[in-house]
Amino acid sequence: MGARNAAVAAADQWADPDGVRRPAGEVHGWHPGRNETVCWLSLSRSRLTRFPHVSWADVQPESGRHADEVQAVCRRCRAGLGGRRDERGWSRTNPRP
Repeated sequence: MGARNAAVAAADQWADPDGVRRPAGEVHGWHPGRNETVCWLSLSRSRLTRFPHVSWADVQPESGRHADEVQAVCRRCRAGLGGRRDERGWSRTNPRP
């Protein structure tokens, strides 16, 4: 279960001009068929709304097309779905002798 088939669960929702529900507020990664997010939050207890028609890549503020009303992306979900793999890798700046 990677980022390819990850959908979105969000704290709020809005409707675009065509009337389609879109996520808003804080968004979390979610795999359809599960009752929890990638960061292990329960969907019902956290009162998160499921958006199976919106992919994880579409809610990223830097490149997503449905990220108009997204205020925050869960850091744990982003890390669990491979958020830093493309940005910058790890490197030691001051190695010990």
